Amino acid sequence: MSQPPAVVDVRALTFDVFGTVVDWRSSIIREGRSLGAAKGLQADWEAFADDWRGLYQPQMEKVRTGKLGWTKLDDLHRMSLDILLERHGIRGLSEAEIDHFNRAWHRLDPWPDVVAGLVRLKRRYPLATLSNGNVSLMVHLARYAGLPWDAILGAEPTQHYKPQPGAYLGTADYLSLPPSQCMLVAAHPSDLEAASSVGYRTALVPRPDEHGPGSDPPPSGEGFDLVAKDFGDLADQLGC
Repeated sequence: MSQPPAVVDVRALTFDVFGTVVDWRSSIIREGRSLGAAKGLQADWEAFADDWRGLYQPQMEKVRTGKLGWTKLDDLHRMSLDILLERHGIRGLSEAEIDHFNRAWHRLDPWPDVVAGLVRLKRRYPLATLSNGNVSLMVHLARYAGLPWDAILGAEPTQHYKPQPGAYLGTADYLSLPPSQCMLVAAHPSDLEAASSVGYRTALVPRPDEHGPGSDPPPSGEGFDLVAKDFGDLADQLGC
């Protein structure tokens, strides 16, 4: 299958991870339920997962604006977790148990199409993360979920949180490629728009169940180089 003209010069694929590659919400709910069963805790784990993710952007914004110095995502997640344990009335956990729960973000399940799709894409392209997740988080997640990355790039290596231009430009620089030869694959139009603004090619892979079954209406797909229903479809379109 021939490639669309807009992407014939692409030499590397980069990926948003949370929501695009992995189903963070169902995985965090699973981890919360497991903790609750082990400790006899009563909590609305669906609401807890949503609240935890809800603090994701506000915590990173403190770093982007300089209110916090560079702080990796694991530590931002822990700051949020401490707030939420109090807010949800969850008490009696040891430091080791809290730390293990915080690292639930290292144990997120991939969407069903992801691993097979990445294996196909890897035959033709180097694959790298372009995630706000820190390096150790991404490494542990790759090992847990079987994600065959060639490189772990993004926020921590570049010291910029998306959508700051430095996250995208720095990732391309690590790959020794101009941005025009890099493609970002993501489920979030705002991420793709930020990447496109600095020269990346873009592929939208909607995840309508990211915030719960059928919770996210599919975006229009206008303005992106490719729109694929899943990673298998993306591999088809890229001739992999």
